[in-house]
Amino acid sequence: MPRFFCCSCNAPFSPQATAPLKTMSHLPVAGFRYARTGPVARREALGLRSKLGTQWSFVGGSRFVLRPKVSRIIYHRRGFSPSASGITTSQIASSAFTWGTVAVLPFYTLMVLAPNAKLTKRTMESSTPFVILGVLYAYLLHLSWTPDKLGSMFASKYWLPELPGIAKMFTNEMTLASAWIHLLAVDLFAARQVFHDGLKNKVETRHSVSLCLLSCPIGIATHAITKILTKRANRSH
Repeated sequence: MPRFFCCSCNAPFSPQATAPLKTMSHLPVAGFRYARTGPVARREALGLRSKLGTQWSFVGGSRFVLRPKVSRIIYHRRGFSPSASGITTSQIASSAFTWGTVAVLPFYTLMVLAPNAKLTKRTMESSTPFVILGVLYAYLLHLSWTPDKLGSMFASKYWLPELPGIAKMFTNEMTLASAWIHLLAVDLFAARQVFHDGLKNKVETRHSVSLCLLSCPIGIATHAITKILTKRANRSH
């Protein structure tokens, strides 16, 4: 005789195997009562059969266990990531490297080709390019930042930067791009200081400004030497 088990309480109930479909439709199953007869009851019974699992053994015979079909919903939180919009971090790093370099060239061009022009003086008094480069640098730094960055930078027991850690950190393209934007901002700031100091003291700065673009420390040192030589030349006259 087949036995039915309710999933909520696992309590068996044993209707007669020979009971007609009309009688079987009145049986309570999992808290529901089927009260229809005829083709409707047959369709409901067939639907119920698809939800019943059959287990059979030589000792206990066959039995039906009702297994309700439960939908499982999994929510995934989606945060912002460059790859979500189809742009890879390598493309962002490459674009930032290229456009950052191109963006600073007009300022050097003005300081070298037209140092005494009003447009050059007014442009180099503005802080807008440094704000833009600073925002770009912060964005790249955010994308390249990982929790182990500080540990790699200050790996020594004295909390001082070590060369192997810095070299490992710069193997990342995004970190390298952020460092390049940092250098561009610092070099342009130094070139502007050299330019303003040259106008104030009437010292030639074209060569020093050009060197600041290529190597900022050399450009600053060149300006200091040029300033000393200019003062000596003026005294001799």
